Amino acid sequence: MRSILLTFSLLALAISGCKRTDTAPKPAGDPTAKPAVAQTAAPTVAANDNLNAVVWVQTSAEYKAVSETIYRAAADKLDVALREKNWDALVPGERGNAVTGLQPAVIMDVDETVLDNSPYQARLVRDGKEFDDISWDQWVAEKKAKPLPGVVDFAKAAAAKGVTILYLSNRAEHLQAATLDNLRAVGLPVKDESVFLGLGTFVKDCEQNGSEKNCRRKSAGQQYRVVMQFGDQLGDFVQIVANTPDGRAQLLDEYNDWFGERWWMLPNPTYGSWEPAVFNNAWDQPAEARRQAKREALDIAR
Repeated sequence: MRSILLTFSLLALAISGCKRTDTAPKPAGDPTAKPAVAQTAAPTVAANDNLNAVVWVQTSAEYKAVSETIYRAAADKLDVALREKNWDALVPGERGNAVTGLQPAVIMDVDETVLDNSPYQARLVRDGKEFDDISWDQWVAEKKAKPLPGVVDFAKAAAAKGVTILYLSNRAEHLQAATLDNLRAVGLPVKDESVFLGLGTFVKDCEQNGSEKNCRRKSAGQQYRVVMQFGDQLGDFVQIVANTPDGRAQLLDEYNDWFGERWWMLPNPTYGSWEPAVFNNAWDQPAEARRQAKREALDIAR
């Protein structure tokens, strides 16, 4: 899931350096000793707001436990979903045809749902940079992303039951080959190239709005009965009409009962559409202005 929704705020503040002069005296009795030379300390990267989030993803037992919990619970629910022939994980507005007779499928977002891209995030933190398409494409080309805890076991179990795994991602279509290679390398089932529905996938008679996935979900529904969806963003499950805190809350209320049944949300504190929702989706404003909007969104009354 990587694009406008995948975009995030890793704040690049000015890199500063400071000079230090070593004033240690010459060694006693050595008139030839050279005086100490002024040294410049190595530049340091300013504090990054994403540091805690990335460290949590990479090192905490809690993150691994949450991911394992979600995939194990979904595996336990899968047989129920397959038995009930009218069970469908697409919202009515995205289901334009009957599910009767269709083969079952599971829709999975890729980034931070199936594959862990925290090393890319860590590099941005280290270098004091924000997401950009060039560095992202380079990371994807490395094919080094590891699977989230629990996902391989779930996907293999689903495939063994005749369920097709569809990877509906906001990775661009030109990243298809590298993405599928990475998925195969970590043991995830890939039936063929058709299971990758990347950003830019053409869907007849459906106009895509930015990185929204509704057209691609509709396309998947034409061929499959979608029994489950997995993602780390609200937009991985349903179209977000108003990306504001209130609009997102209303959408969650409307489909609250679907989570833990048809929809399975993975935790991602590092980026997502929740972030621009608090600064009116205005990515073009200075980083500090975005940061101030996030400060103002804090609830300190409780």
